[in-house]
Amino acid sequence: MRRRELIMLLGGAAAWPLVSRAQQDSTRYIVGRFTASSAINPLVEEVTDALRELGWVEGKNIAFERRYAENYLERLPELAADLVRLKVDVILADGTLAPLAAKRTTSTIPIVMTSAGDPLGSGLVASLAQPGGNVTGMSLMVPDLGGKRLELLKEVLPGLARVAVLWNVANPYSAIVFKETQVAGQTLGIDVRSLEVRGPNDFDGAFEAARRQRPDALVTVEDPLTFDHRKLIADFTAGQRLPSLHGAKEFATGGGLISYGTNLATVFRHAAGYVDKILKGANPADLPVQQPTKFDLVINLTTAKALGLQVPPSLLARADEVIE
Repeated sequence: MRRRELIMLLGGAAAWPLVSRAQQDSTRYIVGRFTASSAINPLVEEVTDALRELGWVEGKNIAFERRYAENYLERLPELAADLVRLKVDVILADGTLAPLAAKRTTSTIPIVMTSAGDPLGSGLVASLAQPGGNVTGMSLMVPDLGGKRLELLKEVLPGLARVAVLWNVANPYSAIVFKETQVAGQTLGIDVRSLEVRGPNDFDGAFEAARRQRPDALVTVEDPLTFDHRKLIADFTAGQRLPSLHGAKEFATGGGLISYGTNLATVFRHAAGYVDKILKGANPADLPVQQPTKFDLVINLTTAKALGLQVPPSLLARADEVIE
């Protein structure tokens, strides 16, 4: 009896009907690695490493078909269709836009979200507790994240009056965080301006708009596009002597002043657990979507000194990591 058949017998009606070229080889499954981002993104292989720790070794009992849109969103439907044609067993999709493209292409192949922004609001799942359908995984969505980030900036910059928010207008999650930041800005008396990008060629225009706006600080909403361009963003803020706050630790370690958000590497590694369960017969419809419960505050003191800023000791004491 082949391994797949054994899994189906043990799992009964709850087992998900995996469909794959792996039917020709009972020891190997195929996972589609799908992202709007680029191959240089260091988070891309976090799931691969985590799967290895769970016993899934590339070239032994698992193979990966990797598809990167390189932040050109028009490529997503074609890449998703390619993975479906290959009959991969699971599609492991980053961000919000890649899993959306995958869901529009297949209703049968399981899709695991590594880091979707708002899976419920974007229509990826019917419910966080009981996703239904073929999509489940990790979400980044929590209420009022934009407001908390403004409050942190205000601790460093008590006179904060104008903030520019750099965000991917094509990403539904980024739109939610931007709107939350706008609402929080009204409460805190901060003028929140929009710097919109939707592709790799839009950053120069956004930076030029920022120069005209002359904000007191820059906030970056984390998504695959802005994450891939974090060095470009850090170079811009350093050149403009502009304090900045970002949604992922990697922005701060790369030269940003502050980051506040969930640990993306940890989130990606948790997504590996979904793949493991699905390959062992679990139905994605029955696997609840997980949301972040811990948020890391990272402060780059080297950047603060370069900007001539004094970070309050009370804020430093709350930081999960201080870069010196």
